[in-house]
Amino acid sequence: MGRPVVPRRGRAGHREVVAVSRREAAGGGAESRDSEPPDAPVDRERDARPPTAAVVASLVAGAGAALSAFLAAPLGGALVGLATVALLAGSLRRSPRILSWAAGIGVVGIAVAGYRRGAVEPLLAAGVALALAWDLADHGVSLGEQAGREARTRRNVAVHAGTTLLAGGLSVAVVYGAYLAAAGNQPVAALALLLFGAVALASAVR
Repeated sequence: MGRPVVPRRGRAGHREVVAVSRREAAGGGAESRDSEPPDAPVDRERDARPPTAAVVASLVAGAGAALSAFLAAPLGGALVGLATVALLAGSLRRSPRILSWAAGIGVVGIAVAGYRRGAVEPLLAAGVALALAWDLADHGVSLGEQAGREARTRRNVAVHAGTTLLAGGLSVAVVYGAYLAAAGNQPVAALALLLFGAVALASAVR
């Protein structure tokens, strides 16, 4: 054991006591840092971007919608393709407003394809695929905000997509049955029924 430190009188003694106190404080801080476990968890900010599964599923559905609309009318397919790109941008930017604008562009594209006497079957498929793409993009933004990008959400996305497809299939069956029974091959009536089906599908999905 060393000799105890006896404080001196005057300014020199005061400086010595202050120096000893600083050394003890520094030693205590080092001991507290050494006492922390090396593998202690480090708080990291959660990545709020949409999960990859939701983004990819939305992109695939949007591509299917664009292809179906293109088979009905090339101009309508081009507009739906633009809507698919806008849906991707809205997902990456986490912007519900961009997603809404993208869905509006897609609806206009389907309406243009119907106005240009496109076939009813591909237009119905395009409507369901577009609704699925928009719904998955919107759901992905919500999942990113609630669970984060790194969370396991593939099953959730698959179940959500299946539910949307079921609602879309039922809506298509009703609309197509009414078209065959009442409208025949009249493109104007088909367009009206398609728009009605889109509204019914959006209500069922939301």
